[in-house]
Amino acid sequence: MSLPTSTARQAAFADWKRWSETAYGRFLIFIAFLALLTGIWQLVVSLDIWPPYTLPSPGKVGETLWLNTTNGRLPQAIGISLQRLAIGYVISVAIGTLLGSLTATYKIVDNTAGTLILGMQSLPSVAWLPLAVLWFGLNEQAIIFVVLMGSLFAVAISTRSGIKNIPPIFNRVGQTYGANRWQMYWHIVLPGMMPALAAGLKLGWSFAWRGLMAGELLFIGLGLGQMMSMGRDLNDMSLVLATMLVVIILGLVMDQLVFGRLEARVLERRGLSQA
Repeated sequence: MSLPTSTARQAAFADWKRWSETAYGRFLIFIAFLALLTGIWQLVVSLDIWPPYTLPSPGKVGETLWLNTTNGRLPQAIGISLQRLAIGYVISVAIGTLLGSLTATYKIVDNTAGTLILGMQSLPSVAWLPLAVLWFGLNEQAIIFVVLMGSLFAVAISTRSGIKNIPPIFNRVGQTYGANRWQMYWHIVLPGMMPALAAGLKLGWSFAWRGLMAGELLFIGLGLGQMMSMGRDLNDMSLVLATMLVVIILGLVMDQLVFGRLEARVLERRGLSQA
């Protein structure tokens, strides 16, 4: 009787594993995980370890989230923050791709600017804030500058790594077929560096988010960071947590709709996607 029982268990586990890997199964597992976290959160609140004004209940945070959504304050803050983020991020991608290409192509640039870029990457985004305030003042340009500097070096380093890791045989094939410099870049370098660049774009986006929140927490103006700062000043922790949840949700949406699909597309074209 032990052999059939063991076989049945293995079959049931295999069925569950196949179901958990489907889109519907992953979604239900994630929802169950969120429900578990919410239950733990509510349990901690019920234990009265911290006062309610420092750790509000999930219901209170949901109520604050709904109130700020219906009165239009939260949608307005999301729109302003995303606009700032998009401007700084697009500029960082353009400059970072150019810098990464130059450091990967020219040895002298790699030994000078490339070394500096590697060192700059260790600086957190908030470290650029004092410089931005001194150069631009407390305005939009300062926040965009922080977003730009927070994302720039991640994109540049990923571009450099992507080009450096292209197999030399690809370049020799292009030269054999008589490809010029532009054709080499378009048909060999650009496709070859895309896996590393896709990862760099995703990493740069996350750094840009951090820089944006750091700038908006100190800049007096509308935005998600300013809503968190307002909640801190008013001792309204439910507003702080509600805004943090919005930032997390926006990050997940961007990852699934943009960067996740981009990575999957790149891996599929390179023949590296898993069935």
